[in-house]
Amino acid sequence: MIAAIPLLILPFILYNLGMVGLLGSGGVAVFESTVLSMTMLSGAVWTMSVGDLVIVIALVLLFVEILKATRVGSKALMDHLLSMVLFIVFLVEFLLVANAATHTFFILMTISFIDVIAGFSVSMRSAGRDVSIGL
Repeated sequence: MIAAIPLLILPFILYNLGMVGLLGSGGVAVFESTVLSMTMLSGAVWTMSVGDLVIVIALVLLFVEILKATRVGSKALMDHLLSMVLFIVFLVEFLLVANAATHTFFILMTISFIDVIAGFSVSMRSAGRDVSIGL
């Protein structure tokens, strides 16, 4: 059952912890604070904020979720259903909570939507290959 839990719940939890102020004293402003700053060979300064880091983590987890979607069976179905529920929770929070109306949360919600669509698409594609016609 634990394998069916969508991994994208981790960025969702991280964002909500930051939103209520548990990751720093600034609330949502913590996502704008700089984690990494590097001077490139061109002389430009590249910075990564906490929000950018959460998005990168979500993208890595999306890759793992797409790999999980290639499984066949009841666990895969439960995983897809829980991913859909997570996307709905993202959407409701985005629409109803003022501190969730940020570009970081919107991108996380979009990643969750891609997880739902890709999961169902990959499952249907792999299920079509599992059916033998017997010609």
